Amino acid sequence: MHLLSRTALLAVALVMLPGTARASGLGGWDPAAVRAAAPPVVRPAPFAAPHAAPPDDSADGLPEYRFTGAGFDACSAPPLEAMSAWSVASPYGAVNIYSSGGQRACSQDRLTPQWVGMVRAMGWRLVPTHVGLQAPCAERADKPLRITPARAEEQGEQEAGEAAAALQVLGLGPGSPVYLDMEAYPTGDAVCSRAVVDFTVGWTRALRAAGYRSGFYSSLNSGIADLVTAARAGRAPMPDAIWYARWDGHPTTTGQAGLPDDLWTGRRIHQYRGGADETYGGVTLNVDRDELDGLVAGGAW
Repeated sequence: MHLLSRTALLAVALVMLPGTARASGLGGWDPAAVRAAAPPVVRPAPFAAPHAAPPDDSADGLPEYRFTGAGFDACSAPPLEAMSAWSVASPYGAVNIYSSGGQRACSQDRLTPQWVGMVRAMGWRLVPTHVGLQAPCAERADKPLRITPARAEEQGEQEAGEAAAALQVLGLGPGSPVYLDMEAYPTGDAVCSRAVVDFTVGWTRALRAAGYRSGFYSSLNSGIADLVTAARAGRAPMPDAIWYARWDGHPTTTGQAGLPDDLWTGRRIHQYRGGADETYGGVTLNVDRDELDGLVAGGAW
């Protein structure tokens, strides 16, 4: 890996201001929230509700920060030199950070308030992510901690508190989303699906109470499918934003089978390609590719 010198990094960071337009011209802030209400279609158990309703909108009083354009995610926060080089040479304008969670796969030694401040000064938008308890039926051996179905909402609230505290430490302010990383799990288990939804309800409720927005990341075929069913059944509160994994190679956030366009409109991220090496400005990183039309982190408290 070839990195820019520290002197070159500081020169780039000093001349860029937060919110400066990217060299690629991709995306930008849009404080206006746009989401269409979902029609009241009742879906069967395990998410049956007395009355159907669209996803809950009780977080609409919080600030909202949106970005439209290309993004990437990497297992560890990349070196500042890499972020500086990619801010000029790559097509990307947003980057994921694994901001909290006891089951993060990689070290986050570089992820500090200073790192956050520097990359924001380069013009990057941030997508905070929390990796905590996984679905009870999950099969990932590298993430052994699971949701307890009988305590799912309570556990979701507890992890939301951890996630909110981490964002405050990093200097990410009110209205910033935190995306709950719920890795793919087997379908067809009603108890497991219900536990994931219950956990996400507790997660969403507690994050909003703390002044943050709720995000949810998962496979389109498992976690996202269960949230779509729950939303149609009137379960609330649902997350403010979703980030779905379907590696179909198409950088789009609409027209996706299994994800109706009237749910989470303008509040979506699509992870459309898995890990691969990419090189810009002489710097190589292994990244997943994302297309954003959704929520990113805001300023400091």
